[in-house]
Amino acid sequence: MAGMDGTGPRVWITRARPGADRTAVALAARGFTPVVAPLIALVPLDTPLDLAGVAALAFTSPNGVTAFAARTPRRDWPVFTVGDATAAAARASGFDRVRSAGGAVDDLAALIAADWTADSGLILAPGPQEPAGDLAGRLAGRVALRPLPLYAAVETDASAPVGFDSVLVHSPRAARALATRLSPAAAGGRDLVAISVAAAAALTGAGFARIRIAATPDEDSLLAALGNPARPV
Repeated sequence: MAGMDGTGPRVWITRARPGADRTAVALAARGFTPVVAPLIALVPLDTPLDLAGVAALAFTSPNGVTAFAARTPRRDWPVFTVGDATAAAARASGFDRVRSAGGAVDDLAALIAADWTADSGLILAPGPQEPAGDLAGRLAGRVALRPLPLYAAVETDASAPVGFDSVLVHSPRAARALATRLSPAAAGGRDLVAISVAAAAALTGAGFARIRIAATPDEDSLLAALGNPARPV
């Protein structure tokens, strides 16, 4: 699915699938024409799954939930998640004791620290090989937390689509890939909408007409920053 039929402004989705396809559905519902051309792909890793002593789980994205749920049928741990979309993914995967921090990695660290101690047991954090935030570092000395890399984010060979109006960037990794694909001339007159300041950092001098940042690092806020297409009077 490179794009969907529609007459609204064309929005380039750079994130990896399957998230890119969910974003496309949300954009189409808002009246945009989504153009799915991911700059990032998720590649599974065969990391050994050592669950000995694990007392809880922490997830920073729905991708981490999906990757972990595919590796084990166990669903008996309490779960901490970075935000509501990740919490929904955890519940949909069968976990029934789920608490959402409703924000970013700092909020997740605060939620865990308020409810967990070094004596409470090990928290396993399944996720990417290169996490966007250092959850373990934020909890060092207070909580025993072990990252579990289950997938790697790698660049695709996708090029910029023709005739897009705006581009969505969901991660610093995608932003760095975009910076190598798009010249200032190609970015001129177009809008960049990023999920966070960190995700926009690699593109501040890329030549975009406008750069908009989501109020909080989640999909709903990203789409709110994009706004709605102009409606005919």
